[in-house]
Amino acid sequence: MAEKIFTQESFMMKHLFMSLALLLALPNILSAKVLISPIDAMKENYSPTASISKKNILLSSERFKKVQQAAKTKLTTKIYRIYIAKEAGKVLGYGILINKRVRSKNAVVMYLISHDKLLGIEIIAFNEPQEFIPSKRWNAQFQNRSTKKMLHLSRDIPTITGATLSARTVTDGSRIAFALYNELLKGK
Repeated sequence: MAEKIFTQESFMMKHLFMSLALLLALPNILSAKVLISPIDAMKENYSPTASISKKNILLSSERFKKVQQAAKTKLTTKIYRIYIAKEAGKVLGYGILINKRVRSKNAVVMYLISHDKLLGIEIIAFNEPQEFIPSKRWNAQFQNRSTKKMLHLSRDIPTITGATLSARTVTDGSRIAFALYNELLKGK
């Protein structure tokens, strides 16, 4: 009889331990890992009173090839979402969303472009472990970069120790955003 109680107790303890472990892991499992909404990112970077619109762009085969050549990186889709900030009927700037795989999961980065300059970047969503998210300080290197200059990791932008794939994803994404801007939005 004592053996049966011990077995029940050990089963209950094991069940309690597993429930506790699941409870502790649940926030990481359930978190959407969306860091900021694209609309909020646009308003923070352009104007809180700006009207923000969005449009999806489907690249033709010809434009797809042009953008891929200009970006000097492989494109994985022909569909891109672009946000436009306007105030008093005047375009303040654009937010171009680039969704790229980092290691095994995707990251979504918004490239904020105005008047042929990259104002900065906002990491919208990041599904890899949080320690691989580039820091605000590292992200600041993208501020005020000309859209004519295609950025390369290690040459123009330093790598991040322990997060090289994240750095490569963000830097390659900047070239795609620049190519999309130069091909589709510049001068409009």
